[in-house]
Amino acid sequence: MKKRILLTVLIVTAMAVSGAFAAEQVEAVKKTEALTSSLTSIVTSEMKQTTAYQDLSAQDAKALIDNHENVVIIDVSTRYAEGHVPGAVNHPISDGALDAAIPTLDKDKMYLVYCHGDQPAIAAATKLTEAGFQYVYRLKGNYQAWVDAGYAVEK
Repeated sequence: MKKRILLTVLIVTAMAVSGAFAAEQVEAVKKTEALTSSLTSIVTSEMKQTTAYQDLSAQDAKALIDNHENVVIIDVSTRYAEGHVPGAVNHPISDGALDAAIPTLDKDKMYLVYCHGDQPAIAAATKLTEAGFQYVYRLKGNYQAWVDAGYAVEK
């Protein structure tokens, strides 16, 4: 009888200890999940801050082009033949040409993006930053700002 009582006490004690241990494990998992979520938010926030494109005035865009040999100028409009910034390549965003070109572009270069309207240029600059390009600039005011500043154009 004493053996049964002793065995029962041991079993109940073991169950209590394992229950407490399981509760501690659950609490540790909850804390780990909360910490992981916080760190993910911080990293995501930092990535967004470092991958955003920058708007440049026509004057600043001209200075960028003049002072850096590795700037690639991308006209994302369908009106390239009507006039474009000298040296620009044409990858229209509307027909998927920019999407097709992105995998072939060198991520170590600087990119100046413009169009004849804000929305396509913003969309193009955003696509480049989302693809992992770090040095992306958008010509604020687009092609018209370049022309209004009196800078040369090619046709």
